[in-house]
Amino acid sequence: MAALFDPQPTLTDSAVRLRPLRADNFEALYAVAADPLIWEQHPNPMRYRREVFDIYFAGAMESGGAFLIEDPETSEVLGSTRFYDYDAATRSVLIGYSFLTRARWGGPTNRAVKTLLLDYAFANGIEKVYFHVGAGNRRSQRAMEKLGAEKVEERDVAYHGERETRNYVYRIGRAGWQSARIATRPAR
Repeated sequence: MAALFDPQPTLTDSAVRLRPLRADNFEALYAVAADPLIWEQHPNPMRYRREVFDIYFAGAMESGGAFLIEDPETSEVLGSTRFYDYDAATRSVLIGYSFLTRARWGGPTNRAVKTLLLDYAFANGIEKVYFHVGAGNRRSQRAMEKLGAEKVEERDVAYHGERETRNYVYRIGRAGWQSARIATRPAR
């Protein structure tokens, strides 16, 4: 029998370190999240407010799959992401609730985070990874397309402790991710 998927390993490459989120990370993570511009396209644009971020953070802790994103050299907190809704029967998992400090937008950080998560998931028995992306979040939708994920559905999603909002569901399978990795591999 295959081992259960561990949704909270520590993952590191030269650009980022993902480590399990702990309760004592709240203040450092909130210092990043308090920037209203980070949330302007997210389904809940008020997450920069402490009382709203409290709900986000509680959901992260309850998920058992949340990560603190750090710079691997300086340990600077860069944001958070998580695995959630693991389904052993379909060998699928979702990745989401992600945000990064604006200082890391437009560079390699988001790609590095998603690459670590996708490589780990597909190496550990996952066949399909899904992402919920807010219908108004063009920035994240473009990021999904760059990863090779395809939009497969639109649905209303209720994030932890929040009202339902329209989301696009993106999916990438093992073969699609392998193809995307080959297509974006630097030339030698």
